[in-house]
Amino acid sequence: MTTRRGFLAGLVAAGALPTSGWADAGAPDYLAAALFPDGSYRLAGLRASGDMVFDLPLPGRGHAAAAHPSRPEAVAFARRPGRFALVIDCRTGQPIATLDAPEGRHFYGHGVFSRDGRMLFTTENDYDAGQGMIGLWDATRGYARIGEMFSGGVGPHDMVLMPDGETLAVANGGIETHPETGRAQLNLPFMAPNLTYMELDGGIEEQVTPPPGLHRNSIRHLALRGDGLLGFTMQWQGDVTTHPPLLGLHRRGSDPVFLAAPEVQQARLQGYAGSVAFSDDGSRIGFTAPRGGVLHLFDVASHAFATAHEIADVCGLGAGPSGFFFTAGTGLTGRLGRGRPAGVAQAGCQWDNHLVPVA
Repeated sequence: MTTRRGFLAGLVAAGALPTSGWADAGAPDYLAAALFPDGSYRLAGLRASGDMVFDLPLPGRGHAAAAHPSRPEAVAFARRPGRFALVIDCRTGQPIATLDAPEGRHFYGHGVFSRDGRMLFTTENDYDAGQGMIGLWDATRGYARIGEMFSGGVGPHDMVLMPDGETLAVANGGIETHPETGRAQLNLPFMAPNLTYMELDGGIEEQVTPPPGLHRNSIRHLALRGDGLLGFTMQWQGDVTTHPPLLGLHRRGSDPVFLAAPEVQQARLQGYAGSVAFSDDGSRIGFTAPRGGVLHLFDVASHAFATAHEIADVCGLGAGPSGFFFTAGTGLTGRLGRGRPAGVAQAGCQWDNHLVPVA
């Protein structure tokens, strides 16, 4: 296992300054995967205006992506249980590298760069051992795999780099799967999701788990506010007649807070939350529920439910001008401020699950 100290020393010797930035790729504000009318899967660069500045081919259905913090490079991840992650030069559309999951592993659709962009972290499934792993890839050496570390749980999905630049927050969904059984969930009676904070060399600093009555609430996706407040969404694997909270807030060293809408609105979610994001000013948090065709908003300070907006097949969500920017499987992109959602563009594609902000 490569130590963090040794890795950083190697980077000093091997690193080079970037020669171009995201402006050279059309200055996108977000990355998003989509299915196009010709049957191709692509990774697109979007502006908050709704303009698509590039669309680049993928070998299969994409899920989320990781945007390099300085260079116009994107890592597009396959939808789980996928084995490919494609590194693309977004200026030219040419592949830079293909990351193949090691034998006995598959990707979970998410990854994140270190603050300096020299290291990529990927969430992975060690499916024979039934545990989650974080893959380590050296972006200064053609994205060579240099090691791995335990994710702190089972089924790691989303992951973010905390504001200190030294800590990863990992959403361990708690659900065991195996490629031989597709997306079948193998451990629902005793699944144990958690939110794990870990050092970049694998040391676990803090773990947060839902209360026993919510142990079937799989923690899936994360949103980070600049002051370190973490938002997380969940997907319920329990009794379909109950409608537990699907949104949580957590600050390190504190207990998590679970937020829910009134029962009528909560039931509409069908136990499934998609993307989550803080508003541009951090005062609100929203999440999408594509199965219910709704977007829920909450006030962060009071934890109060604010409103629900009906948007067919909405899933991608990010901070945007005066609030939020969203995408939907219908091809719609739009903005959401303090009033009603407003569509800004209608693309000829089906947007997939997530919007990834570009630094």
